[in-house]
Amino acid sequence: MALKKKIVLILIAAPLVIGLALFGPAGTLDYWQAWVYMAILLVPMLFVVLYFWKKDPAFLERRLKTKEKETKQDIIIKVGTTVFTIAFLIPGFDHRFGWSDVSVEIVLAADAIVFLGYLLIFLVFKENAYAGRTVQVEKEQKVVTTGPYSVIRHPMYLGSLLLYLATPVALGSYVAVPLFSLFVPVMILRILNEEEVLRRDLSGYTEYCNKTKYRLVPFIW
Repeated sequence: MALKKKIVLILIAAPLVIGLALFGPAGTLDYWQAWVYMAILLVPMLFVVLYFWKKDPAFLERRLKTKEKETKQDIIIKVGTTVFTIAFLIPGFDHRFGWSDVSVEIVLAADAIVFLGYLLIFLVFKENAYAGRTVQVEKEQKVVTTGPYSVIRHPMYLGSLLLYLATPVALGSYVAVPLFSLFVPVMILRILNEEEVLRRDLSGYTEYCNKTKYRLVPFIW
């Protein structure tokens, strides 16, 4: 019942919070890019939540844990959250004041990238039941080397990066792109610290790193 209440609250709060962040700065509901973006985020989220609620509720419990034990990781997350909060408000102001002129075709292409990023995250969730929000190693946890993990070591972060970087353009804003681009260094710092923890606490992770060379982008890093 506790999990059910949390899930229901999230499903109610998510559209309200996202809508407020987008339509509030825009000063209008006449913002089609925001409506399409919200649909791309929230409809798949509903299906993903229902899927894991039925298939693996323990995974949802892990995803709902937000208290970070690693000090460095906690600082990185707080910085990232601050950047995201500020960045997410800019497209609405851009829409209100008409700073950017993004064509329909480019907006829809960015929407497609957002969806692909979300799809990759879902595939990671299916492959790795321990893909939690916080960096920690549980007793029964094992190294996952299959699926997208056979190509890169942090496929969930790649999905997140695609989603974040495409978001401002999907919302019709070029002005917000530089702020959203700050997620790249934030994510790199998070990956480096996470790997320190996993090498230290997760048996077999060092061997996995030796076998799977690339962290985030194949043939680049």
